[in-house]
Amino acid sequence: MTPAGPILAAGCVLWRPAASGEGIEIALVHRPKWDDWSHPKGKLKDGETLADCALREIREETGQSCVLGARLPTVHYTVDGRPKEVAYWAARAVGGSFTPTREIDALVWLPPDRARRRLTRPRDRELLDALLATPTR
Repeated sequence: MTPAGPILAAGCVLWRPAASGEGIEIALVHRPKWDDWSHPKGKLKDGETLADCALREIREETGQSCVLGARLPTVHYTVDGRPKEVAYWAARAVGGSFTPTREIDALVWLPPDRARRRLTRPRDRELLDALLATPTR
């Protein structure tokens, strides 16, 4: 029996200009199954590119359309003993509206410092730092 390869997924650190005109806001999603706050992401479907997966997951989880920007670090971790690789992009939201689902029950837009405090996992804070360090989001 051949060992299964890694679970492949993609997502984005989704941002928009702040309503105040100063700085940006970061979108975070709440997943009730895990009771965590994270960046939107999801598993790759057959025949889908990582970029297409990221765009689809943003639409499904946040209701937003977006434009992919800079590639951010790929995150590696283990789920139930199996490796998982999640490719991330910076992505600028360009419109849409959120509808809660069983998978994602809340979406918040926060300034980066508040988003950093709300994120559950250190790896998601590292992705936020990568976005903020990218001059051409």
